[in-house]
Amino acid sequence: MHLLNELLDAILPANRFYAAKLGGLRRVESIEDFKSRAPFTTKDELVADHEAHPPYGSGLTRPQERYTRFHQTSGTKGRSLVWLDDPEGWEWVLWNWRKVWEAAGVAAGDSAFFPFSFGPFLGFWGGFEAAAAMGVRVIPGGGLSSENRLRLIERHRPHVLCCTPTYALRLAEVGARIGLEAAALGVALIVVCGEPGGSIPAVRDRIARAWRARVVDHHGMTEAGPVTFSDPEQPDLLRIIEGSYLAEVIDPATGEAVEMGTLGELVLTTLGRYGSPLLRYRTGDLVKPVALPGGDPGEFALEGGIIGRADDMVVVRGVNVFPSAIDAVVRACDGVGEYQVEVDQRGSLPEIRLVIETTGAGNAESELAAGLEAAFPMRIPVRRVDSGTLPVFEGKAKRWKVMRD
Repeated sequence: MHLLNELLDAILPANRFYAAKLGGLRRVESIEDFKSRAPFTTKDELVADHEAHPPYGSGLTRPQERYTRFHQTSGTKGRSLVWLDDPEGWEWVLWNWRKVWEAAGVAAGDSAFFPFSFGPFLGFWGGFEAAAAMGVRVIPGGGLSSENRLRLIERHRPHVLCCTPTYALRLAEVGARIGLEAAALGVALIVVCGEPGGSIPAVRDRIARAWRARVVDHHGMTEAGPVTFSDPEQPDLLRIIEGSYLAEVIDPATGEAVEMGTLGELVLTTLGRYGSPLLRYRTGDLVKPVALPGGDPGEFALEGGIIGRADDMVVVRGVNVFPSAIDAVVRACDGVGEYQVEVDQRGSLPEIRLVIETTGAGNAESELAAGLEAAFPMRIPVRRVDSGTLPVFEGKAKRWKVMRD
């Protein structure tokens, strides 16, 4: 509770967005008092505030000239948001990323390769700078082709690879094609983020086999910061970084708290990012909270990681389908490379089908169709196309194509 009051003391009344939103709220007596008196913050509110107060909105606690870091959300669902950090807020981000690295077993003297182009997305900047501050030798891979990234890995043999699950698999496929087998490149640990795959056993196991490496998950958001890390003892659990967030899980329809083990929407309050805070932010991420053995009442981990997003679920013939559920079936089929999901909502009955590329000999098309039939109470057709037909992704993959009238 004292962290909540420190947050309120630090941001009010200077933060115009929350000063108006919270009214006269300045102190709380308990966490439940805070939840009952502080309203939710939504993405739509933030977008509207940025439009009304361009370009950065009214949610900055400090004078604008104090902010030194510029970030932008991916904008995969609607308009992207620009998010700023002052030096203190950025140090908080790096502190949280350090917890991710430490939980994964990364330490000074290790080396880590980052095979992506640095843009305004917060996540990899934070991971890169936090690792360097810990004494890790960081190797940037921006501006290179996948082939040249693999050759750089072969030459310098980093201990750690940090990328999306999709790109870890993509690098392994490219390596097999050019004679640089991922398993022989010396990578011992892969930290994946940006997509749910690291907490999906089929995806995690496929990456681990391809690279002969341990795979750990992490998730965060540009506007919230680095939020979770894989439990070292239970890789199917994501643990929320203690002391940095007040986390809740609510029923998306009612806003009421859900019971442990029940699917709900993750809500976050950032407890140390005073320059650009979020209070009771509805992330849109669907999770299943489970109690931590020996933990304090109210503490929980996320079983299965980020299961999906509330706005990603599609209903096909009465069946709720999440992208992560499809991904789990696809990645359990070794012969499938890149894929795309087509959801056709133009008729009276929505249809769903998969388009795939295969990575070698075998009958991956029929094997995948059988796997989908076993996982879902409906037939999902599978069609194979030539390699190189489907788009490939370095960052967050966008594999779902929804067709509407």
